[in-house]
Amino acid sequence: MELNSSNEVLAAYGFSKDNTSIAKVGSGLINHTYLIQPKSGDKKFILQQINTNVFKNPWAIANNIEAISDYLAKEFPSYYFIKPIKTLSGLEMAVVNDEYWRMLPFVSDTVSLDVLSEPEQAYEAAKQFGKLSMLLNNFDAAMLEPTIPGFHDLGLRFDQFSKALLDTSNDLKQQAKAQIEDALEHKYILDYFKSYAKRSDFPNRVIHHDTKISNVLLDNKSFIGICVIDLDTIMPGKFISDLGDMMRTYLCAFSENEVDLSKIKIRIPYFEAMIKGYLSEMKNSLTETEKELILFSGKYIIYMQALRFLTDFLNGSVYYPTDYTTQNLDRTKNQFKLLSEVFENEKILQDIIEENLIN
Repeated sequence: MELNSSNEVLAAYGFSKDNTSIAKVGSGLINHTYLIQPKSGDKKFILQQINTNVFKNPWAIANNIEAISDYLAKEFPSYYFIKPIKTLSGLEMAVVNDEYWRMLPFVSDTVSLDVLSEPEQAYEAAKQFGKLSMLLNNFDAAMLEPTIPGFHDLGLRFDQFSKALLDTSNDLKQQAKAQIEDALEHKYILDYFKSYAKRSDFPNRVIHHDTKISNVLLDNKSFIGICVIDLDTIMPGKFISDLGDMMRTYLCAFSENEVDLSKIKIRIPYFEAMIKGYLSEMKNSLTETEKELILFSGKYIIYMQALRFLTDFLNGSVYYPTDYTTQNLDRTKNQFKLLSEVFENEKILQDIIEENLIN
C-alpha cells in the first residue's frame, strides 16, 4: 500500500491498520484512491488523497462540496449526493504530514465504466450529469470557489499555446507545422465564444467539468444511473464544459491516444443517446442562448483539448504523461480529427438536437 501515513489518517476516522483491510482501487490519474473495509461490519469506505499539485487549495474542494450538499439536502433531500464523511474532530478532511485525505461512503452494487459499450450507457451518464445541473439551477454558483482556476478557459489556453509557439524550438515547431496551422485556423471558435460570453442568458452554473463515463456510478445489473462522483472540479462554469466534455469523450470508440486517425469517427447513436439523456433533465432549465450553443459545446471543448496537447508538445511534453516523444502531437492530431468529424456531421447532429428540444 502507498498510504504513507496510514495509521494517522485512519485514526482520524476511528480506524486503524489492525482492524481494516486496505486496497488500492480506481483508474484515475489524479488522486490516490483506496477501498477501506473494517474487519468487523459490512460497511466499506473510499479513502482518497487529494493531489495538491493539481488542486492547490484542497479546502476549496471541501467547502464547495459541503455547500452543495447542504443545499441539496434542504431542497432535494431524496437526491443521492455523495459527500465526505467527517473526521472524528468534525472536519471535511484529515490533514496528516501536509497530505489531504477524505473518506466517502462506498456505494455497493454499482459500477463505474472506463469505456462506453452501449448507447444506453451514454444516455444514463448524460442524464445523471444533467440532473445534477438541473437540481442546482437556482444555486448561486458565485458561492463556489474555482478549484482549478482557468480550467476550461479557452482564452487562457490559446494564450498558453501562443506563448509556447514563441518559446519552442524550431525542430518541434517543424514537427507540429500542420497542427499549428490547424490551431490558428480554428481560433474563430474562441472568437465565436467571446461573442456570446457576456450575454445575460449565458449564465455561470454549478458545473462538474469532468464528465467522462467513469465519473458516474451505474447499477451493476441494470446499468441505470445512480449518481455522479469525483466532485473535485465542481465549480462555477458554463454549461458547455459538461456537455462538451461528454461529446469529446463519449462520441468516439477510441480515446485521444489512438494513432490510426481513420478510426476516429462519431458514433451517431451515442450522440443521440447522450443528447436525449442530458435534455431529459436540462431542457427546461437551459436558456435560449444555451440551447443555441449545444453543438458548439463539443467544438469548444475538443478544440481546447487539442490546444492543450499541442501546447504541451511545444513545451517539451512536461504536463501530460507520455510513453513516447511525439505522443502529445499524436493526441493533437487525434483531437483535430475528432473536431473535423463534428463539422462533417453537423447537420445530422444539429437535427438530433432540434428534435430533442422540441419533443
